[in-house]
Amino acid sequence: MAVAIKRLIPMLDRVLVQRADAITKTKGGVLLPENQKKVLQATVVAVGPGSRNEQGQHVPMNIKVGDHVLLPEYGGTKVVLEEDKELHLFRESDILAKIES
Repeated sequence: MAVAIKRLIPMLDRVLVQRADAITKTKGGVLLPENQKKVLQATVVAVGPGSRNEQGQHVPMNIKVGDHVLLPEYGGTKVVLEEDKELHLFRESDILAKIES
């Protein structure tokens, strides 16, 4: 997947993320139904160079590759690459929070 991601470079303030896998089994071994809500956590796999403000100055990105982020329930653009991995493109301003461990 790394080769395909290097060919997909987000523009301006866009962020490419891969959603975390849904939890299908509890710690106690109980299987959960598959019709759950969307997973709102994701890992950043690519970022754009940033945007420009009204004065034309470059505004760098606050998020970098490898960060874990919290996404809104709706929004973003779904992107399917060759390996059938589903990724999503969001604007940096649409991302709700960065999760630090």
